[in-house]
Amino acid sequence: MTASASSPGADDPAHYTGLDTGEAKRRALAHGWTTVRTVAPGTMLTMEYVEGRLNLEVEDGRVRRAWSG
Repeated sequence: MTASASSPGADDPAHYTGLDTGEAKRRALAHGWTTVRTVAPGTMLTMEYVEGRLNLEVEDGRVRRAWSG
């Protein structure tokens, strides 16, 4: 992943997979993400893209998947 306005610096969302939810949120905010949203697997989400937002799909306190927007 390359740096862009929607992904602070060169912070690859894939690096959050497997982390504890609290640690993932702390790291994301420290790396410049302005919003961190956590959702359960299968949660219905709207399709709007929010610049600077990191989405974390969380199950049993661990990040299963992460993506920007």
